Amino acid sequence: MRHRWRRMAAGLLMFGISFGYVEAAVVVYLRTIYEPTRLRVHPKQAVGDLFPLMTREELRATAPERLRLGRVEVVREAATLLMLSGVGLVAAGRWGHWLPAFAIAFGAWDLSYYVFLKILVGWPASLFAWDVLFLIPVPWAAPVLAPAIVSVSIIAMGLVALRWSVRMSVVHCIALAMGGFLIVLSFVWDSSNIIAGGWPHPFAWAVFVPGELLGVGAFFHAVRIAALSEAAYSDSIRA
Repeated sequence: MRHRWRRMAAGLLMFGISFGYVEAAVVVYLRTIYEPTRLRVHPKQAVGDLFPLMTREELRATAPERLRLGRVEVVREAATLLMLSGVGLVAAGRWGHWLPAFAIAFGAWDLSYYVFLKILVGWPASLFAWDVLFLIPVPWAAPVLAPAIVSVSIIAMGLVALRWSVRMSVVHCIALAMGGFLIVLSFVWDSSNIIAGGWPHPFAWAVFVPGELLGVGAFFHAVRIAALSEAAYSDSIRA
């Protein structure tokens, strides 16, 4: 069992890290395509700054042929999530382990993406640099630190869940789902302003932090209960 867990974890981490490089390379290509157009619309914007984003009207007026690439990018993001999901399913071998396997691959992909982007183009300048995380169904935006925290958390939870059987009660599942909801809400909180071409407002840390603590706390509380139950069962067997 331990050998199988190590093999699964190694394979998922290897895939996530290598796929992170592919993601970083794609972003380098996209920035090369969009940078000249963006600087025409926002000439005072520093090279490498993502905000303010170009609105559809600005893009249509300056480079209408780029609009199609925006639709291609949305589909690419959806395909990326499907690919990570498929790898998780194949590695897990059964439905019960799919979510932990997906979490490991996703977290490794996201973290390595930022590492490789830093190596390739020197961005982000810091963990507090703002990034566009997803475009589905609206732009998700946050300082890099926020998705990095989430990625570390889900890798850790995924590894634990694959190694030991963690039975989540209904209360644990609800708390975990609520935590995830709050995290996503913090990412899309300012989406209407960002779509309109505005500068991001201060990040909703007051929404993100409780969501992170609620989700991680629920999971590891379930792990603790499972460990105590197993210890009590072992003591009863010995007795």
